[in-house]
Amino acid sequence: MPNNKKKQYAAVGGQALIEGVMMMGKAGAAISIRKPDGAISTRMKPFRRAKDKHKWMGLPFIRGIVNLVESQVFGYKCMMESAEAAAQDITEDEPEGKLDAWLDKHLGEKLMGAVGAIALVVGLALAFALFAWLPTWLFGTINAAASDGLSVWKALFEGLLRVIIFVAYMFAVSRTKDIHRVFMYHGAEHKTIFCLESGADLTVANVRRQGRFHPRCGTSFIFLTIALSIAVSALVLFFFPWLKDFNALWICTKILLLPLIIAVGYELIQLAGKHQNVFTHAMILPGLWMQRLTTAEPDDGMIEVAIKALQAAEGTLPPEELEAEPEPEPEELNLQVVPELKADD
Repeated sequence: MPNNKKKQYAAVGGQALIEGVMMMGKAGAAISIRKPDGAISTRMKPFRRAKDKHKWMGLPFIRGIVNLVESQVFGYKCMMESAEAAAQDITEDEPEGKLDAWLDKHLGEKLMGAVGAIALVVGLALAFALFAWLPTWLFGTINAAASDGLSVWKALFEGLLRVIIFVAYMFAVSRTKDIHRVFMYHGAEHKTIFCLESGADLTVANVRRQGRFHPRCGTSFIFLTIALSIAVSALVLFFFPWLKDFNALWICTKILLLPLIIAVGYELIQLAGKHQNVFTHAMILPGLWMQRLTTAEPDDGMIEVAIKALQAAEGTLPPEELEAEPEPEPEELNLQVVPELKADD
Protein backbone atom coordinates (compact mmCIF):
# COMPACT_ATOMS: atom_id res chain seq x y z
CA MET A 1 0.00 0.00 0.00
CA PRO A 2 1.37 3.46 -0.87
CA ASN A 3 2.32 5.42 2.22
CA ASN A 4 1.07 8.89 1.34
CA LYS A 5 -0.76 9.87 4.50
CA LYS A 6 0.30 12.56 6.96
CA LYS A 7 2.90 14.01 4.65
CA GLN A 8 4.75 17.16 5.57
CA TYR A 9 5.05 19.88 2.95
CA ALA A 10 8.54 20.19 1.47
CA ALA A 11 9.57 23.08 -0.76
CA VAL A 12 10.94 20.70 -3.37
CA GLY A 13 10.13 20.42 -7.04
CA GLY A 14 11.39 18.37 -9.90
CA GLN A 15 11.11 17.29 -13.50
CA ALA A 16 11.66 14.05 -15.34
CA LEU A 17 14.33 14.17 -18.04
CA ILE A 18 15.53 11.78 -20.70
CA GLU A 19 17.23 9.05 -18.64
CA GLY A 20 17.39 11.40 -15.67
CA VAL A 21 15.73 13.67 -13.13
CA MET A 22 16.07 17.33 -12.20
CA MET A 23 15.34 18.40 -8.63
CA MET A 24 15.17 21.78 -6.88
CA GLY A 25 15.66 22.02 -3.13
CA LYS A 26 17.39 23.88 -0.32
CA ALA A 27 20.85 23.75 -1.92
CA GLY A 28 19.65 24.67 -5.41
CA ALA A 29 18.95 22.77 -8.61
CA ALA A 30 20.58 19.47 -9.51
CA ILE A 31 20.30 16.96 -12.32
CA SER A 32 21.18 13.28 -12.30
CA ILE A 33 21.50 11.30 -15.52
CA ARG A 34 22.13 7.58 -16.00
CA LYS A 35 25.18 7.08 -18.23
CA PRO A 36 25.44 4.27 -20.81
CA ASP A 37 27.98 2.48 -18.59
CA GLY A 38 25.47 2.44 -15.72
CA ALA A 39 27.08 5.18 -13.64
CA ILE A 40 25.03 8.15 -12.43
CA SER A 41 26.22 11.64 -13.33
CA THR A 42 25.04 14.24 -10.80
CA ARG A 43 25.82 17.92 -10.86
CA MET A 44 24.43 21.18 -9.61
CA LYS A 45 22.89 23.55 -12.12
CA PRO A 46 23.16 27.33 -11.65
CA PHE A 47 19.70 28.73 -11.11
CA ARG A 48 18.71 32.01 -9.52
CA ARG A 49 15.08 32.90 -9.03
CA ALA A 50 13.85 36.32 -10.09
CA LYS A 51 12.24 36.85 -6.69
CA ASP A 52 15.68 36.78 -5.07
CA LYS A 53 16.53 39.92 -7.02
CA HIS A 54 13.08 41.48 -7.17
CA LYS A 55 11.09 40.75 -4.01
CA TRP A 56 7.78 41.79 -5.57
CA MET A 57 8.03 38.84 -7.98
CA GLY A 58 7.54 36.54 -5.01
CA LEU A 59 4.24 38.07 -3.97
CA PRO A 60 1.05 35.97 -4.14
CA PHE A 61 -0.72 36.01 -7.54
CA ILE A 62 2.49 37.29 -9.14
CA ARG A 63 4.82 34.46 -8.18
CA GLY A 64 2.74 31.90 -10.06
CA ILE A 65 3.37 33.44 -13.47
CA VAL A 66 7.03 34.18 -12.68
CA ASN A 67 7.66 30.66 -11.37
CA LEU A 68 5.92 29.08 -14.34
CA VAL A 69 8.06 30.98 -16.84
CA GLU A 70 11.25 30.29 -14.87
CA SER A 71 10.53 26.60 -14.45
CA GLN A 72 9.61 26.15 -18.10
CA VAL A 73 12.76 27.89 -19.37
CA PHE A 74 15.06 26.12 -16.93
CA GLY A 75 13.34 22.76 -17.34
CA TYR A 76 13.57 23.09 -21.11
CA LYS A 77 17.34 23.67 -20.87
CA CYS A 78 17.74 20.62 -18.64
CA MET A 79 15.65 18.51 -21.01
CA MET A 80 17.72 19.64 -24.00
CA GLU A 81 20.89 18.79 -22.09
CA SER A 82 19.63 15.30 -21.32
CA ALA A 83 18.45 14.86 -24.92
CA GLU A 84 21.86 15.91 -26.22
CA ALA A 85 23.52 13.41 -23.88
CA ALA A 86 21.16 10.68 -25.08
CA ALA A 87 21.82 11.51 -28.72
CA GLN A 88 25.55 11.45 -28.05
CA ASP A 89 25.21 8.03 -26.45
CA ILE A 90 23.51 6.70 -29.58
CA THR A 91 25.99 8.13 -32.06
CA GLU A 92 29.31 7.98 -30.19
CA ASP A 93 30.10 4.50 -31.59
CA GLU A 94 29.06 5.42 -35.13
CA PRO A 95 31.53 6.97 -37.59
CA GLU A 96 30.93 10.68 -38.03
CA GLY A 97 30.05 11.71 -41.56
CA LYS A 98 31.56 14.67 -43.37
CA LEU A 99 28.39 16.76 -43.03
CA ASP A 100 28.11 15.97 -39.31
CA ALA A 101 31.78 16.83 -38.79
CA TRP A 102 31.37 20.14 -40.64
CA LEU A 103 28.25 21.09 -38.68
CA ASP A 104 29.89 20.17 -35.38
CA LYS A 105 33.02 22.19 -36.21
CA HIS A 106 31.34 25.34 -37.54
CA LEU A 107 28.11 25.44 -35.56
CA GLY A 108 28.53 23.19 -32.53
CA GLU A 109 26.28 24.28 -29.66
CA LYS A 110 24.67 26.93 -31.89
CA LEU A 111 23.13 24.13 -33.96
CA MET A 112 21.62 22.53 -30.86
CA GLY A 113 20.33 25.94 -29.80
CA ALA A 114 18.73 26.47 -33.20
CA VAL A 115 17.14 23.03 -33.15
CA GLY A 116 15.85 23.69 -29.64
CA ALA A 117 14.43 27.08 -30.65
CA ILE A 118 12.63 25.54 -33.63
CA ALA A 119 11.24 22.76 -31.42
CA LEU A 120 10.03 25.37 -28.91
CA VAL A 121 8.25 27.41 -31.59
CA VAL A 122 6.65 24.30 -33.08
CA GLY A 123 5.57 23.18 -29.61
CA LEU A 124 3.97 26.54 -28.80
CA ALA A 125 2.20 26.57 -32.17
CA LEU A 126 0.91 23.04 -31.56
CA ALA A 127 -0.31 23.98 -28.07
CA PHE A 128 -2.13 27.02 -29.48
CA ALA A 129 -3.72 24.97 -32.25
CA LEU A 130 -4.83 22.14 -29.97
CA PHE A 131 -6.00 24.02 -26.88
CA ALA A 132 -7.01 27.48 -28.12
CA TRP A 133 -8.09 27.31 -31.75
CA LEU A 134 -9.36 23.71 -32.13
CA PRO A 135 -11.96 23.77 -29.27
CA THR A 136 -13.38 27.06 -30.54
CA TRP A 137 -13.54 25.78 -34.12
CA LEU A 138 -15.13 22.48 -33.07
CA PHE A 139 -17.75 24.24 -30.98
CA GLY A 140 -18.54 26.63 -33.83
CA THR A 141 -18.99 23.71 -36.23
CA ILE A 142 -21.22 21.72 -33.84
CA ASN A 143 -23.16 24.82 -32.79
CA ALA A 144 -23.84 25.74 -36.41
CA ALA A 145 -25.20 22.24 -37.03
CA ALA A 146 -27.45 22.72 -33.98
CA SER A 147 -28.76 26.06 -35.35
CA ASP A 148 -26.92 28.04 -32.62
CA GLY A 149 -28.82 26.18 -29.94
CA LEU A 150 -25.66 25.53 -27.90
CA SER A 151 -24.36 29.11 -27.67
CA VAL A 152 -25.19 29.42 -23.98
CA TRP A 153 -22.91 26.43 -23.26
CA LYS A 154 -19.91 27.76 -25.18
CA ALA A 155 -17.52 28.10 -22.21
CA LEU A 156 -18.37 24.69 -20.75
CA PHE A 157 -18.32 22.94 -24.12
CA GLU A 158 -14.92 24.36 -25.09
CA GLY A 159 -13.51 23.49 -21.68
CA LEU A 160 -14.66 19.89 -21.97
CA LEU A 161 -13.17 19.72 -25.47
CA ARG A 162 -9.82 20.89 -24.07
CA VAL A 163 -9.96 18.15 -21.44
CA ILE A 164 -10.74 15.50 -24.07
CA ILE A 165 -7.96 16.74 -26.38
CA PHE A 166 -5.45 16.84 -23.51
CA VAL A 167 -6.31 13.34 -22.29
CA ALA A 168 -6.22 11.92 -25.82
CA TYR A 169 -2.88 13.60 -26.53
CA MET A 170 -1.27 12.35 -23.31
CA PHE A 171 -2.62 8.84 -23.87
CA ALA A 172 -1.15 8.79 -27.38
CA VAL A 173 2.32 10.01 -26.37
CA SER A 174 2.41 7.71 -23.33
CA ARG A 175 2.23 4.73 -25.69
CA THR A 176 5.62 5.59 -27.25
CA LYS A 177 8.64 3.84 -25.77
CA ASP A 178 10.83 6.89 -25.16
CA ILE A 179 8.09 8.99 -23.58
CA HIS A 180 7.02 6.06 -21.42
CA ARG A 181 10.54 5.92 -19.97
CA VAL A 182 10.35 9.65 -19.21
CA PHE A 183 7.04 9.01 -17.45
CA MET A 184 8.74 6.26 -15.42
CA TYR A 185 11.34 8.81 -14.29
CA HIS A 186 8.41 11.12 -13.53
CA GLY A 187 7.07 8.45 -11.21
CA ALA A 188 10.50 8.10 -9.60
CA GLU A 189 10.60 11.86 -9.04
CA HIS A 190 7.22 11.86 -7.27
CA LYS A 191 7.99 8.83 -5.13
CA THR A 192 11.30 10.32 -4.00
CA ILE A 193 9.71 13.62 -3.02
CA PHE A 194 6.99 11.74 -1.14
CA CYS A 195 9.69 9.81 0.73
CA LEU A 196 11.39 13.05 1.77
CA GLU A 197 8.06 14.49 2.92
CA SER A 198 7.34 11.35 4.95
CA GLY A 199 10.57 11.79 6.90
CA ALA A 200 11.90 8.36 5.91
CA ASP A 201 15.48 7.79 4.79
CA LEU A 202 16.02 8.15 1.06
CA THR A 203 16.62 4.52 0.18
CA VAL A 204 15.35 2.58 -2.81
CA ALA A 205 13.20 0.39 -0.55
CA ASN A 206 11.60 3.38 1.21
CA VAL A 207 10.99 5.24 -2.05
CA ARG A 208 9.52 2.14 -3.68
CA ARG A 209 6.76 2.04 -1.02
CA GLN A 210 5.58 5.59 -1.81
CA GLY A 211 2.73 6.52 -4.15
CA ARG A 212 3.45 8.18 -7.47
CA PHE A 213 0.52 10.65 -7.65
CA HIS A 214 1.61 13.99 -6.19
CA PRO A 215 -0.81 16.91 -5.57
CA ARG A 216 1.68 19.57 -6.70
CA CYS A 217 2.40 17.91 -10.03
CA GLY A 218 2.12 19.97 -13.18
CA THR A 219 -0.56 17.56 -14.41
CA SER A 220 -2.83 18.57 -11.51
CA PHE A 221 -2.01 22.20 -12.24
CA ILE A 222 -3.06 21.83 -15.89
CA PHE A 223 -6.43 20.32 -14.95
CA LEU A 224 -6.98 23.00 -12.34
CA THR A 225 -6.28 25.78 -14.86
CA ILE A 226 -8.70 24.17 -17.33
CA ALA A 227 -11.42 24.14 -14.65
CA LEU A 228 -10.66 27.76 -13.76
CA SER A 229 -10.70 28.74 -17.43
CA ILE A 230 -14.21 27.29 -17.78
CA ALA A 231 -15.43 29.32 -14.81
CA VAL A 232 -13.71 32.55 -15.90
CA SER A 233 -14.82 32.14 -19.53
CA ALA A 234 -18.43 31.59 -18.44
CA LEU A 235 -18.26 34.73 -16.30
CA VAL A 236 -16.81 36.81 -19.16
CA LEU A 237 -19.44 35.59 -21.61
CA PHE A 238 -22.15 36.37 -19.08
CA PHE A 239 -21.13 40.04 -19.02
CA PHE A 240 -19.99 40.23 -22.66
CA PRO A 241 -22.19 37.76 -24.58
CA TRP A 242 -21.34 39.34 -27.93
CA LEU A 243 -17.79 37.93 -27.71
CA LYS A 244 -19.02 34.46 -28.64
CA ASP A 245 -19.90 35.72 -32.12
CA PHE A 246 -16.29 36.68 -32.94
CA ASN A 247 -14.01 33.66 -32.78
CA ALA A 248 -10.73 35.53 -33.32
CA LEU A 249 -11.56 38.09 -30.65
CA TRP A 250 -12.75 35.34 -28.29
CA ILE A 251 -9.50 33.38 -28.71
CA CYS A 252 -7.47 36.55 -28.01
CA THR A 253 -9.59 37.19 -24.91
CA LYS A 254 -8.89 33.70 -23.59
CA ILE A 255 -5.16 34.18 -24.13
CA LEU A 256 -5.24 37.52 -22.31
CA LEU A 257 -7.08 35.88 -19.39
CA LEU A 258 -4.48 33.13 -19.13
CA PRO A 259 -2.09 35.01 -16.76
CA LEU A 260 -4.95 35.58 -14.30
CA ILE A 261 -5.97 31.92 -14.47
CA ILE A 262 -2.37 30.78 -13.98
CA ALA A 263 -1.92 33.12 -11.01
CA VAL A 264 -5.02 31.82 -9.22
CA GLY A 265 -4.30 28.21 -10.16
CA TYR A 266 -0.77 28.38 -8.75
CA GLU A 267 -2.00 29.63 -5.38
CA LEU A 268 -4.63 26.88 -5.25
CA ILE A 269 -2.16 24.13 -6.13
CA GLN A 270 0.20 25.37 -3.42
CA LEU A 271 -2.70 25.34 -0.98
CA ALA A 272 -3.50 21.77 -1.96
CA GLY A 273 0.10 20.75 -1.38
CA LYS A 274 0.22 22.26 2.11
CA HIS A 275 -3.26 21.35 3.38
CA GLN A 276 -5.08 18.07 2.92
CA ASN A 277 -8.85 18.29 3.32
CA VAL A 278 -12.01 17.49 1.40
CA PHE A 279 -11.90 20.74 -0.59
CA THR A 280 -8.27 20.48 -1.70
CA HIS A 281 -8.61 16.77 -2.46
CA ALA A 282 -11.63 17.38 -4.70
CA MET A 283 -9.75 20.21 -6.39
CA ILE A 284 -6.76 18.09 -7.39
CA LEU A 285 -8.56 14.76 -7.87
CA PRO A 286 -8.83 14.99 -11.71
CA GLY A 287 -5.11 15.75 -11.91
CA LEU A 288 -4.31 12.79 -9.67
CA TRP A 289 -6.36 10.55 -11.97
CA MET A 290 -4.52 11.94 -14.98
CA GLN A 291 -1.17 11.09 -13.41
CA ARG A 292 -2.01 7.46 -14.15
CA LEU A 293 -1.02 8.41 -17.70
CA THR A 294 1.78 10.93 -17.06
CA THR A 295 3.61 8.78 -14.49
CA ALA A 296 4.56 5.12 -14.47
CA GLU A 297 6.10 2.80 -11.92
CA PRO A 298 9.89 3.19 -12.12
CA ASP A 299 12.52 0.50 -11.81
CA ASP A 300 15.09 0.57 -9.01
CA GLY A 301 17.73 2.14 -11.25
CA MET A 302 15.46 5.10 -11.97
CA ILE A 303 14.74 5.51 -8.27
CA GLU A 304 18.48 5.62 -7.60
CA VAL A 305 18.83 8.46 -10.11
CA ALA A 306 15.98 10.43 -8.50
CA ILE A 307 17.47 9.91 -5.02
CA LYS A 308 20.85 11.26 -6.14
CA ALA A 309 19.22 14.32 -7.69
CA LEU A 310 17.16 15.05 -4.58
CA GLN A 311 20.10 14.52 -2.22
CA ALA A 312 22.17 16.95 -4.28
CA ALA A 313 19.35 19.51 -4.37
CA GLU A 314 18.92 19.21 -0.59
CA GLY A 315 22.68 19.44 0.03
CA THR A 316 23.03 15.97 1.56
CA LEU A 317 24.95 14.26 -1.24
CA PRO A 318 28.67 13.79 -0.47
CA PRO A 319 30.72 16.35 -2.44
CA GLU A 320 32.87 13.65 -4.00
CA GLU A 321 29.77 12.30 -5.78
CA LEU A 322 29.10 15.61 -7.51
CA GLU A 323 30.52 16.40 -10.91
CA ALA A 324 31.58 19.93 -11.75
CA GLU A 325 29.47 21.84 -14.25
CA PRO A 326 31.44 21.81 -17.53
CA GLU A 327 33.04 25.11 -18.42
CA PRO A 328 31.78 26.69 -21.65
CA GLU A 329 34.20 26.30 -24.52
CA PRO A 330 36.05 29.56 -25.23
CA GLU A 331 35.11 31.24 -28.47
CA GLU A 332 37.70 31.22 -31.18
CA LEU A 333 39.42 34.58 -31.47
CA ASN A 334 40.37 35.99 -34.84
CA LEU A 335 43.88 37.16 -33.92
CA GLN A 336 46.43 38.41 -36.41
CA VAL A 337 49.87 36.84 -36.19
CA VAL A 338 52.37 39.55 -35.26
CA PRO A 339 55.99 38.90 -36.34
CA GLU A 340 58.44 38.63 -33.48
CA LEU A 341 60.29 41.91 -33.00
CA LYS A 342 64.05 41.90 -32.68
CA ALA A 343 66.01 44.27 -30.53
CA ASP A 344 67.40 46.17 -33.53
CA ASP A 345 64.01 46.64 -35.25
